[in-house]
Amino acid sequence: MSTLSRILVVDDEEAFRTALTARLKVRGFDTTAVGTGREALDEIKKTSYDVILLDIKMPEMNGIEALAEIKKINPLLDVIILTGHASVDAAVEITKLGGYDYVLKPCPLDELLGKIEEAHEKKMAREKRNLKA
Repeated sequence: MSTLSRILVVDDEEAFRTALTARLKVRGFDTTAVGTGREALDEIKKTSYDVILLDIKMPEMNGIEALAEIKKINPLLDVIILTGHASVDAAVEITKLGGYDYVLKPCPLDELLGKIEEAHEKKMAREKRNLKA
């Protein structure tokens, strides 16, 4: 697996956020966690991330709204949406907004790690192309 410098976990459920962050850190990921979409926006303005794991159901600003704002700040940032509530409409909206993937919670960690790796490889290839241009 490639080395990822940073992952941002955004989830209003503190127990889930804490557990996922700990599991990612044990695997060598530099992981930061926040509890709201607004905190995520503040965080990506000051720190560069490779991948964002973003909950869809959050109070104040839901994951779809946060995704739209994240893409305004950094259109090339890959965002994986995590949700316990499957919805075709949400999946379509996430795709339209440029979300990288849509994963149902609870997701096996190995599956999530695979999605993170795919998103990171895509980002690295994009950056390599941009350096050549």
